[in-house]
Amino acid sequence: MDIVLEICDTVFFDRLYATVLPASSKTLNSLLRSSDMVANATFSGMPAAAYQYRPATKYITLQPTEWAYMSVWPRDSIYRQFISFSLITWIFGVIVYLLCSTLSYHFVFDKTTFSHPKFLKNQIRLEISQSLFAHPFMSMLTAPFFVLEAQGYSKLYDDLEGGPSKWYLWAQFPLFILFTDCLIYFIHRGLHHPILYRRLHKPHHKWIMPTPYASHAFHPVDGWMQSIPYHLFPFLFPMQKFFSIASFAFVNIWTVFIHDGEYIANSPIINGAACHTLHHLYFNYNYGQFTTLWDRLGGSYRRPNDEMFQKEAKMSKKLWDKQIQEMETMVKEVEGSDDRSYGPEGKKDQ
Repeated sequence: MDIVLEICDTVFFDRLYATVLPASSKTLNSLLRSSDMVANATFSGMPAAAYQYRPATKYITLQPTEWAYMSVWPRDSIYRQFISFSLITWIFGVIVYLLCSTLSYHFVFDKTTFSHPKFLKNQIRLEISQSLFAHPFMSMLTAPFFVLEAQGYSKLYDDLEGGPSKWYLWAQFPLFILFTDCLIYFIHRGLHHPILYRRLHKPHHKWIMPTPYASHAFHPVDGWMQSIPYHLFPFLFPMQKFFSIASFAFVNIWTVFIHDGEYIANSPIINGAACHTLHHLYFNYNYGQFTTLWDRLGGSYRRPNDEMFQKEAKMSKKLWDKQIQEMETMVKEVEGSDDRSYGPEGKKDQ
């Protein structure tokens, strides 16, 4: 994410920090290094601070403007990086969430779901509200990982040929999927322990029949805990920087896809929307994120009914009645009582 930070610094943050936290003339003078640095300064009247520009990647070079050297917090300040990464993760996270969820809602999501007896009153409004509330807190909890990356503590590498071997550039993707899928399974299953479920995970299970907008509707700590494997990966395994950015976008988009209610992936391997819908309906099955591997090994895999992949059958009253009967039994077992407010099909806010 240091590449994204460098772009944002150049475009916006340098000027912001120079304006909000300007370095005094005395401080600037004390930061002068040598006549060579001054001579090489981009701006003729600019004092050369201790901070020295080093491109985050050899593929993109954005020479800093004079603003980069005019704040008491230089670009490599951990305090500045923490605030910047928090804002970047928050703003871009919300943009990706709203964009992908809205596209999925309009072009993929089956609106017949509104008629399901377990669709909540004003559900979409509640899902978006919960997501927008959670995002800034999840971003602040996530930012320290990005600060450590920017400070050079991870195994991120820049050169496309800089991995352990030529094949690794492509092998890191399946390795990333396998590693994160494993850890998320155990974290997610742990969040279903009664103590953690009541305090952290229950808000995400408010949505029995989720829409794409439920994808990020978590308790902030819950959402952060399930994201830890993604951020832990580059500290344990080599990871190309652009792949790291792409993976961050991918996992957010995938999270929307498994909540879109369109059961395309009838696969024994892929943990698609059908598998995840069963998790929302019946709670104690299909904890995995990408694959069914760990659910199978852990005895928690539940295969989606064939009817779920048939357009008419999946929205039939017969299947809904069957789902509701088992779901209500599971709610009593897991939560004790059902405090959700259902119907009339949530149509008022659609």
